[in-house]
Amino acid sequence: MSVATISHNHYINYSIDAIKDEARHLIEKGTVSRQQPIYTLCEYIPAREWVCIEYQLERCEYLLRDSIGDLVADETWEND
Repeated sequence: MSVATISHNHYINYSIDAIKDEARHLIEKGTVSRQQPIYTLCEYIPAREWVCIEYQLERCEYLLRDSIGDLVADETWEND
């Protein structure tokens, strides 16, 4: 095995917005539902990419057991 065969995917930065967009896309296609846990998304994302996505989710304080609906919710909070 040469060094050239090693994947450089771990350098890709996944934004939380990109992850949310992908989840919305899967919901719109009917592939997943809002009630399923976030870890369900790993079935539709390559394993080598999932590691980076899981890291980003943790950084943004999402738990893998949270629902996909919590991830894609577009809530705006305003102070009274």
